Amino acid sequence: MARKRERVDDVINQERAEALADALPWINQFSGKTFVVKYGGSAMEDLELCKKVVADILLLKLVGIRMVLVHGGGKAISRLMKELDLEVHFKNGLRVTDDKAMRAVQMALVGEVNQMLVSQVNAYGEYAVSVTGADGRTLEAVPLSEDLGRVGGISHVNTKLIETMLDEGYIPVVAGVGWAPSGSYNINADLAASEIAIALGADKLIYLSDVDGLYRDFNDKDSLYATLSLDDARDLIDSGSLESGMIPKVRATVEALEAGVESVHFLNGTYPRSILLEVFTTTGIGTMFKQNDSE
Repeated sequence: MARKRERVDDVINQERAEALADALPWINQFSGKTFVVKYGGSAMEDLELCKKVVADILLLKLVGIRMVLVHGGGKAISRLMKELDLEVHFKNGLRVTDDKAMRAVQMALVGEVNQMLVSQVNAYGEYAVSVTGADGRTLEAVPLSEDLGRVGGISHVNTKLIETMLDEGYIPVVAGVGWAPSGSYNINADLAASEIAIALGADKLIYLSDVDGLYRDFNDKDSLYATLSLDDARDLIDSGSLESGMIPKVRATVEALEAGVESVHFLNGTYPRSILLEVFTTTGIGTMFKQNDSE
C-alpha cells in the first residue's frame, strides 16, 4: 500500500509541477506590469475564502507583478448601519450617505475591512500597507449629487503614495474613502479601482465578487459572457438591460478601457484560485472585457 501511495503522490506532484511550468509564459509576459484588483462581495466575508484570495494576490506579487488591492465593504457597512439604527438606502446602485452614514462607512471600511485584509496579507510577511483615498489626497473627491449626500466622484488620483509603496515592494490595500476640503466622501470601490488603474497605467483591472461574471440573463447560468469588447460594454449600458449592481462596474470598465487599460476581468472570488486560472490559463473562467479588435 505504501508503494502505491508514493506513486499516486508522484503523479499529483508531477501535475503540480506541470501547472507551474505551463504558467511560465504568462509570468514572463506580466512580470513588471501593474494589476489592480477590486475585492468585494461574499468572497470577502468568508475568512477561509479570503485567505485563499489573499494568497493568490501575494503569489502574483512574488512573481514580479505590481499588485494594488482596492476593496469594497458594502455588507460590513450595511451591517454596522443597522446596528446603529441607520437606514440603508441605495439609488442607481450607490449607497445614499448622509453625515451619520459616512461615519459608519469609515468605521466599517477603514477600521474593520481594510485592517482585516492588511492583516491577512501580512500573515505571510511584510507585504501590505493600508491606504485610504484620503491619505496623501490619493483620491480627491467631488460630490456626485445632493440626493446621494456624501457619495463622491473622483476628480483626481494622486498616485505618488501608491507608486512609492509599489516601488518599495508593498501591496497597497486601498479603502474607497475620498478626500475633499469639506471632509470625507464615500467612493464606490468599482469606480475607485477603475480610476486608480487608469492613473497607474495598469495592464489589468480585475473585479472579484461573488458572481461568475456578466450574464446575458442572470437566471440562465449558461448565458455567461466569456469575452466582450469595449463597444459591447458601451452597448450594454445603452441597452438598459444591466442589473443595478452591475451598472457602476460596467461604466467603470468602459472608462478604464477608453483610457488604455488593456483588459478588465469580472471573476467569482468564491471560486478557488479564480485569479490564477484567469491570469495563467488560455481559457480563463470569468468575463473578460478587452479593447476593440480594430484598436
